[in-house]
Amino acid sequence: MKKNTFTFILLLVIGLVAGSLVGQLLVSVPALAFLTKSVDLTWQPKADLLVIKYDLQFQMKLNLISLVGLVAAFWIFRRL
Repeated sequence: MKKNTFTFILLLVIGLVAGSLVGQLLVSVPALAFLTKSVDLTWQPKADLLVIKYDLQFQMKLNLISLVGLVAAFWIFRRL
């Protein structure tokens, strides 16, 4: 498989989503609460240029499990 930027970004997104799903499944386990505690990151760029006006919102919820998924995706990309 050819390594390129699209493959890298796709694997990182898949790793984050997979880690977040595992984190959501483990929320009910009290002993693993430190792994599933999420931090919200939000970025809201806005501009009013008189001709064009835009308002975007990007939000990420990260936890330790999703970061493990990200690292695993990076490791898989390096192994390709």
